[in-house]
Amino acid sequence: LQAQGIPTRQDAPVGGIPVDSEYIIFVIDTSGSMQRYAWPQMLRKMEEILDLYPRVRGMQVMSDEGDYLFSTYRAGQWIPDTPARRKAVLGALSSWKTFSDSSPVEGIERAIRAFAAPDKKVSIYVLGDEFTGSSIEDVVQRIRRINPKDARGVPRARIHGVGFPTQYASSGAVSPTGIRFASLMRILCAENGGAFVGL
Repeated sequence: LQAQGIPTRQDAPVGGIPVDSEYIIFVIDTSGSMQRYAWPQMLRKMEEILDLYPRVRGMQVMSDEGDYLFSTYRAGQWIPDTPARRKAVLGALSSWKTFSDSSPVEGIERAIRAFAAPDKKVSIYVLGDEFTGSSIEDVVQRIRRINPKDARGVPRARIHGVGFPTQYASSGAVSPTGIRFASLMRILCAENGGAFVGL
């Protein structure tokens, strides 16, 4: 709808999800499958997400392991939101290589612990393709403990997810780790006020 030029309020929900966050964090799967098959698309999607937030008070970019894109902005430190800094983030990401175990859990937990706060509107965007962990239920329980909801049912940090289709075989079958990522993120997003989009 936005692409068709239909006028909307700046704070109108997108896909039914409010985009009123003042701070945004990207947790990005840097695994081989993402690097080989989804990296250009991931960069485009990240730019589209940033466009939904013309101005925020701060942003952060982390790997699925919880490593920071910029060593100068680490735990508790927000990357300033300027046009030049947004360009620098996308530029640095284009060649970012860091270890990944193909599971977003460590990054999500580190993002919540380091940045979520009752006095801040924070959204976490998870961009990935696989979950190699042993238990979805265990992850859901852990996130419930560290991302509590207030009296209105609003979580400390909103969690969104974007799933990339790298796990399809030529036969059309999907790998178990790809299915598990979609299952995990659908639950986490539903429980934490966000939306999961499978591309």
